[in-house]
Amino acid sequence: MSSRQSGANRAPRLRTGVVEANGIPAARILATLAGEAAARRLGTPVAIDEAAGSLPEVTWRVADPSTPAVLEALHGLDVLVWVALQTDLEAALAQRPQERRERLVRTAQTLVTAAAAAGVPRLVVVTSAKVYGARPDNPVPLPEDAPLAAPRDSGMVGDLLAVEDVLAGARRAHPGLSVTVVRPAAVVGPGIDTVVTRHFEAPRLLTVKGAVPAWQFCHVEDLAQAVRVLVELDLGPVVTVGSAGALTQEQVERLSGMRRVQLSESTALGTAQRLHRFGVLPAPASELALALYPWVVDSARLRAAGWAAAYDNETCLGVLLDSIKGRRAVAGRRVERKDAALGAASAAVALVGTAAVLRRARRGGTR
Repeated sequence: MSSRQSGANRAPRLRTGVVEANGIPAARILATLAGEAAARRLGTPVAIDEAAGSLPEVTWRVADPSTPAVLEALHGLDVLVWVALQTDLEAALAQRPQERRERLVRTAQTLVTAAAAAGVPRLVVVTSAKVYGARPDNPVPLPEDAPLAAPRDSGMVGDLLAVEDVLAGARRAHPGLSVTVVRPAAVVGPGIDTVVTRHFEAPRLLTVKGAVPAWQFCHVEDLAQAVRVLVELDLGPVVTVGSAGALTQEQVERLSGMRRVQLSESTALGTAQRLHRFGVLPAPASELALALYPWVVDSARLRAAGWAAAYDNETCLGVLLDSIKGRRAVAGRRVERKDAALGAASAAVALVGTAAVLRRARRGGTR
């Protein structure tokens, strides 16, 4: 063996830790890092969570990432990865919005402080392209340095904006810690449950007059590969990731076999906001906008680094539809299959119809 070969074999391998490792995207990231460790300059990944999981070929360190006890689990790491994006909507909705946000912000603050204290050079956090906001006048695609224009309300996108605020502060407070935020398009894959996936559980696809939706997805496997690239390469403070291009509303309807129902913007969003206040809808109206207006991203930095999505948008839509078979939701709230057609022929009719019921109920209560 030559001295050059010997030196290459002795080159240190990057040790990556993934916190909240039992979540679906985090588990796929760990599996990708473990599967490609031998072919790349990667060490055995470290999985960090409150309870050890069953994922093989990783080292488990048990710690609550939202508490200072996580510091001990970070020693010896070169890169720390955290998926702040919520992909289990049922679990997220089981928490009070304020408590959910407080835990996310506390986790972000704790990981930043612990990573800096443990001497971890780099922190990679997955949020979402939703933070750019879904707006009718958005350029397609949005540049990675586009302003964060999503509403700062009580929804889960507001949660991610609060996390991004912490990370922006971390860059100023800890100049020795390199922070990269990853903003994927709508994530799809087995077990993924989000406001966007539930849009397709509705009897029909809600649209608003005059809007031109653009549907872009990010398969969880492509997200995992993107994070793997970011473990090896520091591509800067913000990276977006998604399948190339976007599907039109007409393409989505043709591929899914679903029909649309159309309302005015004021009727759809206004009714959704009122129903959210009554607790009927699980998310504020601002998150309904994610299914109505474009928020397409370019993945420019990743593509320049050689990354390419393995799943196109058409395939991702098929994966999404396969993952929700047998499920029904009306305006984001999941219902039993036998109840899906009761009282509403579509999600839009359900929005308006439920509002009318609530108005009648309120009038009856004031007599």
